[in-house]
Amino acid sequence: MPRVSQDHLDARRRQILDGSRVCFARYGYEGATVRRLEEATGLSRGAIFHHFRDKESLFLALAEDDAVRMAEVVAAQGLVQVMRDLLSGDSEHPADWLGTRLEVSRRLRTDPEFRARWAERSEQLTRATRQRLLRQREAGNLRDDVDVDVLTAFLELVLEGLVSHLAMGLPADDLEPVLNLVEETVRRHSARTEAH
Repeated sequence: MPRVSQDHLDARRRQILDGSRVCFARYGYEGATVRRLEEATGLSRGAIFHHFRDKESLFLALAEDDAVRMAEVVAAQGLVQVMRDLLSGDSEHPADWLGTRLEVSRRLRTDPEFRARWAERSEQLTRATRQRLLRQREAGNLRDDVDVDVLTAFLELVLEGLVSHLAMGLPADDLEPVLNLVEETVRRHSARTEAH
């Protein structure tokens, strides 16, 4: 029997994650039945669960994958850019990021076991945000009268508020000035006045 290459396994895993992302975003965790996951990925349950132990592991892998992608955007452009991507659809999976974020938020409130497992994974986004802010402070672009940990918490709260806003179906087309204000809030005062 021929051996399956690592590239093939990686491509299959990516196919499962991409299809599952759409399925979880559309139906939520409970509604993403095995049958729906099979339809969304184009693969059998055997193929899906060969790569992931169970639906919980699949969802956690998907949420972790999204967190890694968001952390990459944060490292390069900041957390406000993630928020802009959620609004505009410019990133690779922003609408589906939203679906995953909403489902993560819901499960954090209702599932203590999930909360414990997710805590280990959610640190990536916080760490990327904090590191980006530290680099911005070293470059003289970030206000220095507020601790970086406070600014990190502020930006994360704004992100969660944006996710809640979008989850309620409230209008998103008028939020760009709000994100501009958030960005201005964390910039160094002299950098703000020099820009105007």
